[in-house]
Amino acid sequence: MLIRDVRITPVAFRDPPLLNAIGVHEPLVLRCIVRLVLDDGVVGLGECAGQRPQLDRLAAVRPHLIGMSVFDTNGIERTIGTVLRAGTPPGGTPDPMGARNAFSVIETACMDAQGRLTGRSVSELLGGAVRATVPFSAYLFYKWAEHPPLDGRPAIPDEWGAALDPAGVVDQAKAMIEEYGFRSIKLKGGVFPPDEEIAAVRALRAAFPDHPLRIDPNCAWTVETARRVAAELDGVLEYLEDPVPGIAGMARVAATAPMPLATNMCVVAPEHLPPAIAQDAVQVLLTDHHYWGGLRRTGELARLCATFGIGVSMHSNSHLGVSLAAMTHVAAATPELTYACDTHYPWNRRDDVVRPGVLRFADGGVPVPEGPGLGVELDDEVLDRLHRAYLAARREARDDTGYMRRFDPAFDPSPARW
Repeated sequence: MLIRDVRITPVAFRDPPLLNAIGVHEPLVLRCIVRLVLDDGVVGLGECAGQRPQLDRLAAVRPHLIGMSVFDTNGIERTIGTVLRAGTPPGGTPDPMGARNAFSVIETACMDAQGRLTGRSVSELLGGAVRATVPFSAYLFYKWAEHPPLDGRPAIPDEWGAALDPAGVVDQAKAMIEEYGFRSIKLKGGVFPPDEEIAAVRALRAAFPDHPLRIDPNCAWTVETARRVAAELDGVLEYLEDPVPGIAGMARVAATAPMPLATNMCVVAPEHLPPAIAQDAVQVLLTDHHYWGGLRRTGELARLCATFGIGVSMHSNSHLGVSLAAMTHVAAATPELTYACDTHYPWNRRDDVVRPGVLRFADGGVPVPEGPGLGVELDDEVLDRLHRAYLAARREARDDTGYMRRFDPAFDPSPARW
């Protein structure tokens, strides 16, 4: 039950040209797979972002975890915090969010290993599943038909095609719903002038009259614009996500908006909760175990939200199946979950590192894996291929804005620009 090794494997996998408020997704996504090897050979899995700062944090804490009990997650969290604080440069500021990011992937791997040792699923270890299937939403994006040719590289097409107007967005929704059965829909906005995105939402409502809808412009709107859009989409949206920057700005919009406001941008740390609650800035919080400090912390956050009457959903970024399994288990064990969760998985599923057959969508939800731990196993050949892709890419960070400016040098990613 002692940790013998922590294997950190950065990977890169394909991503379509998905548009957002700060630019466009690059052809490759960076993630990291963590394997926690115990002294008896049991291996626990975790997944997290693969940018250089996270890899450096994991490399720094790795030797200090060797020999610790896989069940001592409190001690592991203290150790990670101590090591990373000690590594803060002179005159620098400690990064508690970075420490939470590092702990979250280690905790997930610990809980996977704990489940394998005890024969229990992660959702059981979190208190027991309150739902057998976790609902997810169709996560729509405006997108180009392909990654354009660049620096001698040919264009990179994908199976989804373009979605640059309301008709394209509706076609994308139809394809996703046909394949996955999603029963709610989210559109990533902040890409086109707000009236064009209003038209897309209305087109979705006409095509899917019974599907709850949400839009997320990633803080691209002013308070005045957000108030106008909220009024125009009264009775159409189940919630409006991050229309404007900051807690104060969200509070101003919430004061007049006829629907709840949701966030995963202005409340991303415990210290953000008191002012957001005091100002009634947020009525729905999108949890994310990757940066809130792990699976157990996510459950604690959901209970706190319920205390203050705040609804609970779940945030997503580009991810593979280890993260999807963890998201499914924690959502299954969260009674306070109010809305269908977000997931990017349909965009990246063809490069998944987990063996097929366990993670599947049925009527827009993912049945909770039944095996011990997370219930998934790595495909070692795929992991090796994606690691080699990471090494060949020679990239250490995500840069949606820089990539967009290769094609549109005048692109402006400023928040509140509409």
